[in-house]
Amino acid sequence: MERRDFLRAAAAAPFVRRLEGAARRPNVILVVADDLGYGDLGCYGQKRIQTPHIDRLAGEGMRFTQAYAGSTVCGPSRCALFTGLHSGHGRMRGNRETWLKPEDFTLGQMFKQAGYQTGLFGKWSLGGIGTDGHPNRKGFDEFFGYFSQMQAHLYYPQMLLHNQQEVNLTGNWGTSRKQYAHDVITERALGWLDKVQGPFFTHIAWTIPHANNELGRDTGNGMEAPSDEPYTSQGWPQVEKNFAAMVTRMDRDMGRLMEVLKRRGLDRDTLVLFTSDNGPHNEGGHSSEFFQSGGPLRGTKRDLYDGGIRVPMIARMPGYVPAGQASDFVWAFWDMLPTCAELAGMKAPAGLDGQSVTKALRGEAQKPHDYLYWEFHERGFDQGVRHQDWKAVRKGLKGKLELYDVKSDIGEKNDIAARHPEAVERIERYLAGARSESADYAIKEASR
Repeated sequence: MERRDFLRAAAAAPFVRRLEGAARRPNVILVVADDLGYGDLGCYGQKRIQTPHIDRLAGEGMRFTQAYAGSTVCGPSRCALFTGLHSGHGRMRGNRETWLKPEDFTLGQMFKQAGYQTGLFGKWSLGGIGTDGHPNRKGFDEFFGYFSQMQAHLYYPQMLLHNQQEVNLTGNWGTSRKQYAHDVITERALGWLDKVQGPFFTHIAWTIPHANNELGRDTGNGMEAPSDEPYTSQGWPQVEKNFAAMVTRMDRDMGRLMEVLKRRGLDRDTLVLFTSDNGPHNEGGHSSEFFQSGGPLRGTKRDLYDGGIRVPMIARMPGYVPAGQASDFVWAFWDMLPTCAELAGMKAPAGLDGQSVTKALRGEAQKPHDYLYWEFHERGFDQGVRHQDWKAVRKGLKGKLELYDVKSDIGEKNDIAARHPEAVERIERYLAGARSESADYAIKEASR
């Protein structure tokens, strides 16, 4: 089935609607870091970078150990997060300028139809000014952030975007570097949270700790931060001090966000979700090995091994999400839309790849997916599948299928495909049937 036919079939189903007798609806805050690895937080095993506020969030809520991003790079990962479709069906399957279209229904639009106030702050990779994918056309009342995915590589841009109007950052004109974009965006987000009346949905898409790749090519230090505190005295390379300082700065602001909720008496009425868009990077002079950013996982950004796609996922809502628990339930970004639809008292559209995981959020037994599927178009055509404890990766259109048991081999070190032909056969069927054709991402082989 081609992608347009898949979407047409989904659109023919009843539109989202309010469920009868729906329970009280929570506010929802979805925070997504950029290129933050599975092992970059203290609550996931990090020993040297300080993340006390996010660690406290995990202690007051639930930490998922087998949650997966939508892709191994930014654009398709966020597409899966907002549309409920994995990268075999989604609009974006690689980091290209492919924007959402009118028929692409989003998480923001679902919340808007549910009567929520909606705000987006930071990075939006799914459409800019003049496109159908602009945030104001995809359900967001308020948008403040970057013009485009490429501009989001800059920490000292000369301007940002408020809805569809340019906002000059005069402190960054010429050679000045006075207005750090992360700080500017965070102040806007916290100001909005301080005033908004519920129910509300807020998406905060921080760019920390993504590299400024252009700067990194020139200087070897693409980790731009106003200060390297509290790591100034560490005997680390400067790029690694800055990387750690960026993560701790984000952690500080997560603490400030929770202070706003508690001061307004909203923390028990708000589901806070914290995650990352993909695995850790090796860009801008930074090495993911320095802090063991992938934890025990193999691979990094642009890999379909778990290091590229398994991410931190923390959920907190007192009285709804059990405190201090870790869950090994397997789920992925495309579950976010149907999950939030249920929380908002709405019926999700038919034809999604995701399912509601509200039972898992409550610490209850949850029906698992039959399988999770990824495809990635950059170096060629790569595919990945997670089925029960099996993880399969195929690199290249004609590549050999690799098979791992990630329960006993979390680092995906031992390819056991030859010993389990029945599992290989089952996964081959998933790989063949999980996707639709896409004119924007035609399958082609490339040198690797």
